[in-house]
Amino acid sequence: MMKSLIVFFEIPATQFERAVTFYKCILEVEMTVMNGENEKMAFFPAEEGKCPGAISWTSEIEFRPSDQGIFISLNCQNIDQTFRMIEENGGKTLVPKTKIEAEKRGYFGIFLDCEGSRIGLHSES
Repeated sequence: MMKSLIVFFEIPATQFERAVTFYKCILEVEMTVMNGENEKMAFFPAEEGKCPGAISWTSEIEFRPSDQGIFISLNCQNIDQTFRMIEENGGKTLVPKTKIEAEKRGYFGIFLDCEGSRIGLHSES
């Protein structure tokens, strides 16, 4: 039986360093950066011993930020503070903090990152 359906996600970046700085600031995390000749990745912190995803740049394939593709949501501690950091670091709020109607599901919001990708946020409070 599969433990988790999602194995890994990548958020594309055209300006890699700017995108890494953006996510480090808004999520207040450290990221491990790998710089290859044709590919760069900055890995989000491991969860339960596994890395959930990364910021990615490559020169070899069409891999561009988009607000029209797959949608992922990231956890944060304080959604209000995270939205302030998003705006201060070149992102844009699309859907502000919104209570999830199902009991005890917390809050969500949606933003455009500094590269133009549409990303969700989730927090318990």
